[in-house]
Amino acid sequence: MNIILLGPPGAGKGTQARILVEERGMTQLSTGDMLREAKDSGTEMGKRVAEVMARGELVTDEIVIGLIREKLEAAPDAGYIFDGFPRTLKQADALADLLSEQGQVLDRVVELRVDDTALVSRITARSTCASCGEVYNDITKPIPADGVCTHCGGTEFKRRADDTEAALQKRLMEYYKQTSPLIGYYYAKGQHCRVDGLGEIDEVKAAIAEKLQTSA
Repeated sequence: MNIILLGPPGAGKGTQARILVEERGMTQLSTGDMLREAKDSGTEMGKRVAEVMARGELVTDEIVIGLIREKLEAAPDAGYIFDGFPRTLKQADALADLLSEQGQVLDRVVELRVDDTALVSRITARSTCASCGEVYNDITKPIPADGVCTHCGGTEFKRRADDTEAALQKRLMEYYKQTSPLIGYYYAKGQHCRVDGLGEIDEVKAAIAEKLQTSA
């Protein structure tokens, strides 16, 4: 099964992707992680990524699709979670073509729907484990009193510099301008479904599981 997790920054895509990886054995393809991995790999594609990033430029669709192609060709039956890609209609078309080339299909697009006001409160209070990326929140899921990550045992935590209300509003605007048209795109294809992204983690997990079951 191949799925896309869609939603604005802070909607919980990374958390739910990790759950799917752990419980279903799926493979998460996070654009950011792939670019960092490629940059340090020393491969020809990695050198291209490093050069672009060194110039402070945005990585092209061609490069991102190339990285995804490499992953699919290496393990075509892994079952993939696309996290952070596609972001635009052009990228969605490119992903459809790539999957078709590999003899695969996109099974489901799960949109994590959130309220902007609640999302701002969530994001400005969040921290992540520096080792594994587990997300904590000052209000709903505080860092354990002993300062040890419950997921990996790490003891260092960090906050993103752009997890401020002003920065988040800018990122939300960018999301609505570029990525939200994907909702209609995938709805027209019969692949889109929606869950409440502001529920408790286990509630969101159960809702996603139900949506994936109906598409199986």
